[in-house]
Amino acid sequence: MAGPETLSDKPKPDAAKTSANADAAAKYVGTPAVGTSKAVAAAGVATVGPKNEQVNNRRRRLVWCAVSGFLAAWFIAFLRFFLPRTLFEPPTVFKIGYPSDYALGVDAKWQQKYRIWVDRTPDRVFVIYARCTHLGCTPDWKSSENKFKCPCHGSGYDSEGVNFEGPAPRPMDRAHVELAPDGQIVVDTSRLYQWPKGQPSHFSDPGSFLQV
Repeated sequence: MAGPETLSDKPKPDAAKTSANADAAAKYVGTPAVGTSKAVAAAGVATVGPKNEQVNNRRRRLVWCAVSGFLAAWFIAFLRFFLPRTLFEPPTVFKIGYPSDYALGVDAKWQQKYRIWVDRTPDRVFVIYARCTHLGCTPDWKSSENKFKCPCHGSGYDSEGVNFEGPAPRPMDRAHVELAPDGQIVVDTSRLYQWPKGQPSHFSDPGSFLQV
């Protein structure tokens, strides 16, 4: 005859269902939420980033590079302050060849290099300094019109550099010329001969031309 103990040994259906539901709930709750570190680890992705020490070393290196570049720029500027600021200008004394190299009239081949024109007349050779006496512009030689014309304000000069139109107050200057021992013409643009307005001309002074 079965007693009360025999009946109590049989598992109750409700208890079995409760246990199964608990296991399922545990599995659901245990699944990592998307976006969490556990979910990343469960997907096989490493969750360990670069070490703080490496990041700090990179930052220090970047800062030191910026500081070094800044100091180097200031050091170069400091040195540049003590260097002389020279202007590279063409020489004032130079040779332009022999008198026989020039035909009658104006030769403008030295205008770009030395800012002069070589002018030969039947009895002399002289050099005109290519600077307008109005405001210092460089006139152009107009061979078709046989005159110099300043592009700035319209001053005009004849073939010997004497002004005849425009605002120029006087003729253009002439540079010092002499013959070197080898027979070439030596020009010195630091020594100029002028014809001041209302005063005697210096265009016939010694050194202002070469007799040919």
